[in-house]
Amino acid sequence: MSLLWLRIAVILYALAALAVLPAALYNRPRWRHVAMPAALAGAFFHFVSITETLVAAHRALPVDTHETLSWLGLLLAIAFLVLATRYRTVSFGVFLLPIMVLLAIVPAFRPGHETIAYPLIHTGWLLLHIVLLLAAYAALFLSLIASLLYLIQERRLKQKRTEARRGWLPPLETLDQIGLNALRFGLPCMTAGLLIGSVVALQTTGPAFFADPKVLLSLAMWLAYILMIFIRSHSGLRGRRAVYLSSFVFLVVLAVWAANSLSAVHRFKAP
Repeated sequence: MSLLWLRIAVILYALAALAVLPAALYNRPRWRHVAMPAALAGAFFHFVSITETLVAAHRALPVDTHETLSWLGLLLAIAFLVLATRYRTVSFGVFLLPIMVLLAIVPAFRPGHETIAYPLIHTGWLLLHIVLLLAAYAALFLSLIASLLYLIQERRLKQKRTEARRGWLPPLETLDQIGLNALRFGLPCMTAGLLIGSVVALQTTGPAFFADPKVLLSLAMWLAYILMIFIRSHSGLRGRRAVYLSSFVFLVVLAVWAANSLSAVHRFKAP
């Protein structure tokens, strides 16, 4: 049944992704009443699917890359719903909803058969490690989207378009605050996640863990994250430069994610 719930969630996400376009881009508020309930119902069925999978398997961790991506999709869905409720804008759904569909459609219709051999340690710490890092990745991606929307809105205002003031994008100050607050939320998540992962790895693989190239990439990602927050907080960096900086850190995150599949610590193995 978990696959059925996930497939229903994908369909609802796709419906929300279609409905959010006229709501956001063409100023058709009635479509918001389709997009929001569909996204909320999709997140509900997504959560039910993940919970049912974990309960049926008597575990608390994802066991393949597909499940991990599904978790990330659920976090992005929650982020979209929170933003839409807090700031009364569905603008982020133009980008987030299609990505949520892509993240969930593969595990929904082509479930993976890989498993990861977790060491014999308390799974609660591993669960916390995974959830914290996924939350940090989601926050960074949300900051990147906010920076891109800031750039679009700034350009519309410079062209003196009257619809820019009442269009589908929030004010520049709101977009800037969303991007910065997302980073501020993600940094402690990333810091705690990396620390927990390091302690777990030291207990299971020993000092050889620090010879893993992924560890150096993870450290670079953390330092780049701190640098980005410092620059944005103290220099008032906005617009195009903020997009470039967020894009660079996001590329570092993608490099770390790719390195996980080649890492001896995070390697997925067929049963």
